[in-house]
Parts: sequence; structure tokens; C-alpha cells
Amino acid sequence: MTARYIPYTLNFKRPSGTSRGVMHTKETYFIVLNHEEQIGIGECGVLWGLSPDPKSDYVQKIAQVCQNIDLGLEVLLKDLDRYPSIRIGLITAFDSLNAQIPMHLYPSEFTSGTQGGIGPGMSINGLIWMGDFSFMNAQIKERLNDGFRCLKLKIGAQDFDQEWNLIRRLRAEYRPEDLEIRVDANGAFAMDTALEKLKRLSDLNLHSIEQPIAVNQWNEMAQLVAESPLDIALDEELIGLTSSEQKQQMLSQIKPQYIILKPSLIGGFDRSDQWIDWAENLGIGWWVTSALESNVGLNAIAQYTATKSISMPQGLGTGSLYLNNIMSPLRVQKAKLHYDLNQQWSFNLLNL
Repeated sequence: MTARYIPYTLNFKRPSGTSRGVMHTKETYFIVLNHEEQIGIGECGVLWGLSPDPKSDYVQKIAQVCQNIDLGLEVLLKDLDRYPSIRIGLITAFDSLNAQIPMHLYPSEFTSGTQGGIGPGMSINGLIWMGDFSFMNAQIKERLNDGFRCLKLKIGAQDFDQEWNLIRRLRAEYRPEDLEIRVDANGAFAMDTALEKLKRLSDLNLHSIEQPIAVNQWNEMAQLVAESPLDIALDEELIGLTSSEQKQQMLSQIKPQYIILKPSLIGGFDRSDQWIDWAENLGIGWWVTSALESNVGLNAIAQYTATKSISMPQGLGTGSLYLNNIMSPLRVQKAKLHYDLNQQWSFNLLNL
């Protein structure tokens, strides 16, 4: 078996605003395995500023993994706890290598193509990026026209009153039973004003808010969960925790209503399974979200998610963000992510 890595820069179709600034490009890496006539590919979907992977020796670590690929997956994983994006990339590459059908990593109805070559699909939310009122309003209209009935709005970068008024106008037009609204603050609220803002947002009949305050404030977050009239979902809070004891302690102390799983940032699908088991034992809900991966990473995350018993929209609608994404059978139609067996994968951009 041989292995190599390919660095790749994804270019956004339009600048995408988050609480950490505006993104124009996204760096990613692919691990490519070759064994006899088989090929496997996995994405190391690192997201600098949020991924806990050390940046100083990141490329050296991927190179080391590729150089020692003959040690096998189990041995290599032992040294990757601090590199969750490399960990999931390596796991996915091996699963891809062993797949009976190329890129069919985790078969389910999602990849079966039971509807004229197109699988039944998974409901996803429509993502609204941060920006001024006109930009966010234009995105909302576009998503609604596309059939989305669950929107996720990034908030926290603009004036709170302006953001609140935008959501108020939206809610005045669409009842909660017609449109589910989730918001994501990315930890932007200060603790001394967070509860007041949560109370105001709850007046708008929202589904939930992700990460209202910054991470590693477990006592404060637990207090917010206990006092907030709006359900709280933890996102960044899960990232960077390595021991099982630490993870379970965080969940049991904060007791959020939901957790949000980003497999590229928490180390892969086995680690996601652990989080799901712990959460369900505590009566905590969950959903899965991609983290700006290319279609290679999104495909793996979507196929994994499709094997689960899910009932709410997932956060898997990021495949259309880029000008130079990897060509794939993934399609978003009528607010669902589908796997279209009439379409083929193309890795020409990676020169495979």
C-alpha cells in the first residue's frame, strides 16, 4: 500500500462572514491510498481558528502518517488524538479503499438510488451567513424560494438589535409551524448580557441557539441552560476535549438541550458515536453539521449521518459554497441533500 497527501485550496463563491471574520478561501488536505487496483480518498477538513489540530506541525504529521501507512489504521490512530481532522481523513481513506462501490462508504437508503437514480435524501437547514441587513435578507429570501423550512442564521457579528429585528420580521411572516429558525452565536455573547439576549430571542419562537457564550465556561453555560427560556445547543464546547471523562463531565455539568456534532473537528465517526451515546443517555438531542469540507468530506459525513435514526434537519448544506469543489453526486433539491447515482465523481482537480 502507498499513501500520499494533497493540499488543496477551496475558493468561496462569495465571501462568507462568521463571528471570526470573513472567509474567502478554505485550506484542506486529502489523503490518497493506493493498494493494487484500489484507491481510497479521505479529507482532512481542518478549519483553522476552530480546529484543535496544532498548526505548527500539521503538514509534517500528515506526511508522517503517509510515510508509515504500512503500520495500518489501528496503530496510526493511536498517535492522532490531537489531530482530529487527520484522524477522520485517515479513517475515511481506509473506508473508501475498502468500499465495494467507490465512495459508497456507509451504504444506506441515502445511497441506494431508489427514486429513479436519486436517493430519498436527508432534510437539511438553509444556512444564512453573517452580513449587513440587506445581505442576510437576500439570503433568507433565496433559501425560502428554494423550499427551505428550517433556517440557521449566524448572529453575533452585527448589532444585536438589527439582528433581532431581522428575525422578528421573518417570524412575523412565517409561523413557527411553517418555518423553524435556529441561530448560532459562535460564542459571541458576553455572559453579563447573554441571558437578556436569550430572553429576547425566545420571544421570536426560535428552535435553539448554538453556543451563546465562549467555550470553557462550564459553570456559566450551565447557569444559562438552567435559566434560559430558549433551548441551547453546544457546538464549539465539544471541540478540543480528548478524554472520555472530560467529555462526559462537560455534558453532565452543563446539560444542554442539544449537542451539534462536527465529525471533522471531534475526530471522526467513532468519536461521534460516543457523543451520541452519552447525549442520549442524558436525554440530550443532537444533530450533525459539516464544517466547510469539500464534497469528499461532506459525502462521508452525510453517509454516516444517513445510517442514524434522524428526524430533524441536519447541517449538511455546504457543498455549493465553492467555485472549485470536487465534482460529486451530492445534490441539494427542495431542502434535502440527495445522492444522485446518475452523476459521477470526478477527481480531475486533484490529478488522481
